[in-house]
Amino acid sequence: MIRIPASAEANRPAAQPDPVVIVGSGLAGYTVARELRKLNAETPILIVTRDGGEFYSKPALSNAYQTGRLPDQLVTSSAEQMAAQLQAQIKTRTSIERIDTHAQVIYLDGQPLRYGSLVLALGADARRPELQGDGVAAIITVNDLEDYRRFRQQIGVESRIAILGGGLIGCEFANDLRHAGHEVSVIDRATWPLSRLLPVEAGDAMASALQSIGVHLELGNAPMAVRRADSGFELQLADGRVLAVDHVLSAIGLEPRVDLARAAGIAVANGVITDACLRTSTPNVYALGDCARVHDLVLPYVMPIMLQARALAQTLAGRATAVAYPAMPVTIKTSVLPTIVASPLDGAGLWSTEWAERCDKGIANVKSLYHDPQSRMLGFVLMGAATQEKAELLKSLPDWR
Repeated sequence: MIRIPASAEANRPAAQPDPVVIVGSGLAGYTVARELRKLNAETPILIVTRDGGEFYSKPALSNAYQTGRLPDQLVTSSAEQMAAQLQAQIKTRTSIERIDTHAQVIYLDGQPLRYGSLVLALGADARRPELQGDGVAAIITVNDLEDYRRFRQQIGVESRIAILGGGLIGCEFANDLRHAGHEVSVIDRATWPLSRLLPVEAGDAMASALQSIGVHLELGNAPMAVRRADSGFELQLADGRVLAVDHVLSAIGLEPRVDLARAAGIAVANGVITDACLRTSTPNVYALGDCARVHDLVLPYVMPIMLQARALAQTLAGRATAVAYPAMPVTIKTSVLPTIVASPLDGAGLWSTEWAERCDKGIANVKSLYHDPQSRMLGFVLMGAATQEKAELLKSLPDWR
């Protein structure tokens, strides 16, 4: 038997631990990696992403025209720069084929790779409308930088663009594209824009503001079919009318990516289900961001994603930490009428609206407050100059969770 001297045994390098594998290079994936590096400089981190791994602000996609930035100017760091900053390995243009949660293994290019912890930051896909007609396949969705780059090339200048959906993304794109010189129509079943975020009075103010810059609104209506025409497309509406357009952009929401988790036996619903510490139903697998259902909520906004990432980094570093949500206002980047919304969780109260000012074009400064039956303020909407009251009103709101 060969005996290894004690001195040699002591000098042998320790085996490297299995990496923290993060699936996704969006805000959620990169932020949890950054926060973990602040707490632990040693644990290896591998980020796997199916795109190019560039770091950019996804919310900027819907107002980049007005800010004068081209797609490449939205990128703040390349994948190589992010790898250096995070002391991490980043595999771009790579998809995980499957997860074996029992062996704690992922498969890349047919090869197994062990993980110590697996973080699902899978994001979400843009929902596509279920319509009739031979033009449905040509409906555009913009969900990432590459989508946006293609979109700008497609629409050129002074195009006729129909936007399906009058929610946050739809209104932001309408504002941005109209200022860029395009002819814009917004179609939504609801009778006022941003109907899931705003009370009707505030929604009417947004409608007036968008109309003041030339956005055509088809509210209380619905698209039924998209058909190809010589000059573009014909968009048939529920009331029988037909809009002639060059392009159709869908902005009807997001669908959390859950297929990879579901195939691995991880519990999913409308999102990957987690507890307050971002732990999934499977040991050593976590989820956050647009794909995660946390506190029974999927919150595809910047602030909750940042809070989730900070809490999860603590958990990955060995200190189980529940994510806590303060009141989290959402900024709607419609320059014609800047809007901030702090949505209430309780649906039993009432909105009251103050019109601070109206001008001839219909643009207004609006403050809407939401009170529960005990007269406690649980939410607000601020529009125009009233947005300056945000900091003061936030002091009065309770935490979400």
